Amino acid sequence: MKHEGRALRMAVLVLVLGGVVAPIFAGLWETLRAGLGVLPAIGATRPSLDPWRQLLALPGFSTSLVLTLWTGFASTLLALALATGFCALVHGRMAPGVGARLLAPLLATPHAAMAIGVAFLIAPSGWIARVLSPWLTGWHLPPDLPTLHDPWGGALILGLLVKEVPFLLLVMLAALGQLPVAQHMAAGRALGYGRGVVWIKLIVPQMWPLIRLPVLIVLAFALSVVDVAILLGPSNPPTLAVAVTRWFTAPDTRLILPASAAASLQAVLVAAAIGLAWLAQRLAARLGRWWLRRGGRGVSAEPWLMVASGGTLALMALGFAALVALALWSVAWRWPFPAGLPESWSLALWANPSGGWAKAAAETALIGAASTALAVALAIAWLEGEDRARRGTARWAGALIVLPLLVPQIGFLYGLNVVFLRAGLRPGHGTVIWAHLLFVFPYVMIALAAPWRALDRRLLHTAAALGAPPLRRLVSVKLPVLLAPILTAAAIGFGVSVAQYLPTLFLGAGRIATLTTEAVTLASGSDRRVVGAYAVLQAALPFAAYATALLLPATLHRNRLGLSGRARA
Repeated sequence: MKHEGRALRMAVLVLVLGGVVAPIFAGLWETLRAGLGVLPAIGATRPSLDPWRQLLALPGFSTSLVLTLWTGFASTLLALALATGFCALVHGRMAPGVGARLLAPLLATPHAAMAIGVAFLIAPSGWIARVLSPWLTGWHLPPDLPTLHDPWGGALILGLLVKEVPFLLLVMLAALGQLPVAQHMAAGRALGYGRGVVWIKLIVPQMWPLIRLPVLIVLAFALSVVDVAILLGPSNPPTLAVAVTRWFTAPDTRLILPASAAASLQAVLVAAAIGLAWLAQRLAARLGRWWLRRGGRGVSAEPWLMVASGGTLALMALGFAALVALALWSVAWRWPFPAGLPESWSLALWANPSGGWAKAAAETALIGAASTALAVALAIAWLEGEDRARRGTARWAGALIVLPLLVPQIGFLYGLNVVFLRAGLRPGHGTVIWAHLLFVFPYVMIALAAPWRALDRRLLHTAAALGAPPLRRLVSVKLPVLLAPILTAAAIGFGVSVAQYLPTLFLGAGRIATLTTEAVTLASGSDRRVVGAYAVLQAALPFAAYATALLLPATLHRNRLGLSGRARA
């Protein structure tokens, strides 16, 4: 069996390398070649630095670069500080499981849908201004305030925080479950340290290795996000990723080469940011050791914990209000400013599926189901190969799994499209599903790996003692027992697929309209009712997947218990 396990493990590794890792490197290579002036499709055959010179000469390039660095680092550092402060204040004072249930709606909502909801709140004519007017503000008309698409990126940072803080909170709560927090807290308080200082000196250094990868994923995403930046960020000039997307999709093919150079630069920026985070970690470790040796039992950290917790609660309230705003606009008919609620309601948009939302929802569900099914099958095969070979995942293999989450999408998707075209793969459902799989598989693998490896091996030993071969043990023992984690991983993967914007845009060549691509496109228009309907559907599909993952195992297990009870009777 061990020999068969090695063969299965090698086969799955080849599939992952060829289907997930190789396309990323091939896309990066093609993008870099185009950035160096080599793109035969448009007649560029000789290497040159002209694309970089053209890039530097493009209007607004330097501003886009500064905006990217500012919004990416600011949102990540703020999210990390807020989530850490909130956990430090409430951990141990909140019932187990409450945090995960509270965060679930915010985590399940795709970034684009949440960004649209935030825009509905903070726009000059948004819900916040309506609720406060005219009794508090005196506004009878929408004010001329840059609350949306502001030139300094404040709205973009806010929109990123609404999604990043809940994600980091969930990661931190999971990490803290592996640490003896209560014992450390008791020991620190007995030595005279305040709660905040105990967290900074004792708990955060132990928690950091467990949350380092998610923080780097958040940083890479914040530096290269496109859909949220289109919906909330500065528009002229925009962040670098948005500018690159515009250049790639412009009618003028002469912009492809400088756009490729900018896409390569985007990848370099993310790599440099990860390297900078590593250096910051080393510096923080040295300063932390010096601080620990210095002693000191101040309690000055408590006010900052209160501020961080207040900011976190405000962001969570903003996120839930954004979801409500989406729902209200999807059924509003007449909602003049400054009315706090619509004056009239209508289901006309929902009653007319021919308006486009039904087809977009069907496309989204089809692509999401296909990419998720492939990702779950690949993850199960990977983990089963580990079990049969009796070997865990090597560090280099684990790095390959998370690689798609750390490489900016804009850095390789255009090049990947070139690779597919050269291989005879035309833009369509197959290429889009493949592109989604690149990002769905890592999340499915991460979500499923821990429950799979934690399975009670005595169940497998019992099945083996009864003569069940490996395949029978997989089908009859592992999959039924791990049904809930498998469905949860599938729901996470489906939600990731629903949220994909750039892979659908580039690998579908604009011919495949999903809820995400349509919502981002329509958001630039003036009819919030239509945009609200698309955003509600975009949020509803992941909710449906999570509900299925929660209810289906409970239903099946209840039926099994009922059958076993009747059998005993």
